[in-house]
Amino acid sequence: MVITGKISLKSRGERDILDITPQVAQQVTKAEINSGVVTLFVAGSTAGLTTIEFEPGLISDFQSVWERVAPKSIPYNHDRRWGDGNGYSHVQASLLGASLVVPFHKQKLTLGTWQQIVVVDFDNRPRSRQVIVQIMGD
Repeated sequence: MVITGKISLKSRGERDILDITPQVAQQVTKAEINSGVVTLFVAGSTAGLTTIEFEPGLISDFQSVWERVAPKSIPYNHDRRWGDGNGYSHVQASLLGASLVVPFHKQKLTLGTWQQIVVVDFDNRPRSRQVIVQIMGD
């Protein structure tokens, strides 16, 4: 069985990190599938998905690492072509990735104790985001 849903979010942009673990867990419970996997996909080329310990120190560390990896302050060809100044956000998002798969058992996500599912919005402005949720199992 496959069940498809979505999670709608509003972000502040600029590496805003949003914990969506409760929404994903709720959709798994609602699906009434005992065991399987939930696949998450964020629509858009300037956001990504991962798991992280969602605590202030690590959130700050995670946000700052992206400036070292793909700095906002250097020129990007994308900016020359489109003039929107978010070339860095496309690069950062592509490095993180747009999808994530999490197994579940007995309708519970099998995340580690300090592991949460997060959306990272790298764009240079606030955005509305859609996370597609596909639940598969039996």
